Amino acid sequence: MAAAGSGFEDPPADVLDRAAAAFGLLASPARLHIVWALTQGESDVTGLAERVGGALPAVSQHLTKLKLAGLVGSRREGRRQVYYVDDPDVVDVVRLLVGRLTDRAAPPRRRLHGL
Repeated sequence: MAAAGSGFEDPPADVLDRAAAAFGLLASPARLHIVWALTQGESDVTGLAERVGGALPAVSQHLTKLKLAGLVGSRREGRRQVYYVDDPDVVDVVRLLVGRLTDRAAPPRRRLHGL
């Protein structure tokens, strides 16, 4: 299906459904913070809870939802479960959006004239 006059194809409905579900999960500030932290490197649930300032059971529940949606993965290392974002597209989207919004929120830099 082509959009009128744009030359771009509209994505199939199932793709839009999956994208909306992923964005819906990331609409939670707590889950977005968890994914942001995981884009910086792997972590276990205890480390994530400390980093994002959440209770261990709540962070664990968020991770379960993110894992079921395929936004994060995990592997066992001894007795620890280590979580990571395995999809480079998710990493790119989260880093781009959070980075741009952070840049916009920062006060503008003053330039020194004549230097």
